[in-house]
Formats: sequence, structure tokens, C-alpha cells
Amino acid sequence: MPTVKDVVVRKPSEQETKTCKTWPIWKCPASTFDWVYTEKETCLLIEGKVTVTDGKNSVSFGPGDLVVFPEDLECTWQVADPVKKYYNFG
Repeated sequence: MPTVKDVVVRKPSEQETKTCKTWPIWKCPASTFDWVYTEKETCLLIEGKVTVTDGKNSVSFGPGDLVVFPEDLECTWQVADPVKKYYNFG
């Protein structure tokens, strides 16, 4: 079972950013909610600040970060600032 230690957070290349901008956009207000990834998700944060925790460890990310969540990750999203992100599953 993956943990938040398996979440990849990094700055994207120019080409990756260009690709991400072709993906759908998802928005979320400041909130806290549980989430289970049934498939891998890659996203690029446009706005917001998020901490994702699995109960033992946590990872934080914000605008400009490319984030890859592994399939089967069970976590809690803590959205400190409203989020706007490009996202892609698979």
C-alpha cells in the first residue's frame, strides 16, 4: 500500500507545463477531506496550498508544483488555500 512518501512533488519542465495546460481544471475551496486514488494522478497546481497526510506522514505543495499521486494511496487532503489545478489520470 503506497504512503504519502510515494507522492512525487517537483517543478515541471517547460514541456511538462505545456502538456499540463491541455488537461482539465479542478477547483476546491479551503477544506479537509479523505481521498482514495483508484489510479495514478498527475497534477499541476495553478493556485492554492495543500497538505496531504496518510496519518503518519505528510507532504505539502503549492502553485507551480507538479505532483504525482500513486494508485491505491489513501490520504486526507487539507486544503489551506483554495485550489485550482490541471489534472490527468492514468
